[in-house]
Amino acid sequence: MNRRFFFSVANILGLCIVVTAVTLALVNHNQWMGFMLITLGIVCIFSLLLFGIKLKSTVPDVLFGVIDNGILAVMAIFGGHFGGIAGAVLGGVVGNAITDGIAGIFEGYIAEKFDDQDVSNHRSMLKSAVGKMAGCLFGAGVVLAVASLFQW
Repeated sequence: MNRRFFFSVANILGLCIVVTAVTLALVNHNQWMGFMLITLGIVCIFSLLLFGIKLKSTVPDVLFGVIDNGILAVMAIFGGHFGGIAGAVLGGVVGNAITDGIAGIFEGYIAEKFDDQDVSNHRSMLKSAVGKMAGCLFGAGVVLAVASLFQW
């Protein structure tokens, strides 16, 4: 097995474990959940520096995640408000389907702009996975932080 592949998978799985553990540990602290998700997104992004990945090259993936999970979180909040747990799940599922398409527009647009500007836009498993993961944490984190400020 290729060393880079092994370390990439180890980084991604390690981040998944950290995100899960921290989220479970703080799940009952609603007022801090959004800020905690943003912090975890930052940890994800900075983990890429260990692999020599330029953070600017992750912008299309991060943007995809921000739009994807940001809108999904809004849909889940509204779904939960109007339909309880089933409404939150339905809002999340429908929101995810819609936001994947919308976020893909922006991801593709930024990637094309980077190509025009000679910014490296080479896709790799590590960069795509961690970039999208960080973006999803940022998007949901911002929505939950704002929701907690307004006590939604």
